[in-house]
Amino acid sequence: MPTPDHPNGAPCWIDLMTSDVAKAKAFYGELFGWIFETGDQEKYGGYITALKNGKSVAGMMQKQEAQAGFPDVWSTYLRTDDARATVKSAAEHGGQVHMEPMDVPGQGSMAMVGDATGAAVGIWQPGEMKGYELAAEPGTPAWHELHARDYAKAVKFYQDVFGWETEVLSDSPEFRYTTLGAGDDAKAGIMDASDYLPAEVPASWQVYFAVEDTDATIEKAVAMGAEVIDGPDDSPFGRLATLSDPTGAMFKIVADTGQGTEAAADA
Repeated sequence: MPTPDHPNGAPCWIDLMTSDVAKAKAFYGELFGWIFETGDQEKYGGYITALKNGKSVAGMMQKQEAQAGFPDVWSTYLRTDDARATVKSAAEHGGQVHMEPMDVPGQGSMAMVGDATGAAVGIWQPGEMKGYELAAEPGTPAWHELHARDYAKAVKFYQDVFGWETEVLSDSPEFRYTTLGAGDDAKAGIMDASDYLPAEVPASWQVYFAVEDTDATIEKAVAMGAEVIDGPDDSPFGRLATLSDPTGAMFKIVADTGQGTEAAADA
């Protein structure tokens, strides 16, 4: 499969902040067939790159002591040509700056912001590292989705800050959903989560991984210490489930059932 296209504003990278790197590597390596490369400690802080079929698909990092109170989490990064300008724009449009742009030697520049609804999202300005090199194949990223309590505010934020050209997929009271791009060319989605997101749960970006068989993947994951949060459920976009890994980081899986596009749009 060709290297995925990563236009400005679109998801281009994911990584896991984990409290137990060894456990995470064992779990995802077995579940998705990943192998791992660890970067130089001095230059890259020991950042771990996950590879599938020799192509980079995700990153992984050990949480530091100062982050011990935060849950383990998968993060989505959106591409930009100018990380500093994007961070500035995020702040001007109601966002919060969690991490100012930081150069990653030879690779690019990264930052982390909270959007206008409070959801954390990464920013990546590519250098040598353009983004994940495989997508929508088993064991690789398949879709990226923001679950937002304030849906209209979220859509406007990504239009204003990241230049999203959006398409309304559904606008019924039961299911409001907007995508970056349209149809099979869509790159990400924003879901109205106001009816089901508990008050104590913040808005968040969620990562879907493609799998060949959702039920078989669930069985395998649970045997290795994962928990099923939701599903499995059939949708027009595939058979979906939400899991948490052995240290509590949440992720989603989707198997293409041939009923629609790869966009997994059901909670």
